Amino acid sequence: MFARTERLLLRPSWPEDAQELHRAIDDEAIVRNLARAPWPYSVDDARSFATATQPVLLPNFMLMLRTDGAPRLVGSCGLGEHNGETEIGYWIARPYWGLGFATEAGRAVVRIAGALGHKRLIAGHFTDNPASGRVLRKLGFKSTGQVEQRHSLGRGQSVASALYEKELAPTEGEDRPMRSSFEHDMSRYLSELRAA
Repeated sequence: MFARTERLLLRPSWPEDAQELHRAIDDEAIVRNLARAPWPYSVDDARSFATATQPVLLPNFMLMLRTDGAPRLVGSCGLGEHNGETEIGYWIARPYWGLGFATEAGRAVVRIAGALGHKRLIAGHFTDNPASGRVLRKLGFKSTGQVEQRHSLGRGQSVASALYEKELAPTEGEDRPMRSSFEHDMSRYLSELRAA
């Protein structure tokens, strides 16, 4: 599964991504804000992530900056499962902080989630990482007003996490945006898979 935004190509990870992935995420300031990434983050961890089989309905994407030369890895964004619900998550490599890449990629992944049939997404950010909360609000997520303790593998402890949610189904009378050709193709592809 692939998607394009103004500046990014969102694509699956490949085994040959392991070294570049390791260089991009091997930064304690990144890993400490993630629930599932260990610290220190080894090349083996990157290889495991890059080669992991992904459920069709929970894709993860490498965020590749489209350039005139070779694309550069900006970060990752995708869907996962947390407490039985579909969750969006993301990280951005330090040289690309503050440039809007998390919001740009997040918008694409939210659209993909809708095309895959998800009706609701959840998200969270550690309370000492307010920048992530700003990204979620730009993506249309609403604070639930709740905070939960969530284990951070990188920190090795539970950390307060502010919770957010976003309904993907349009409310009655609300105009639904036109579906992109990607979403149309993905819906058709999933229908064909179900029929097979």
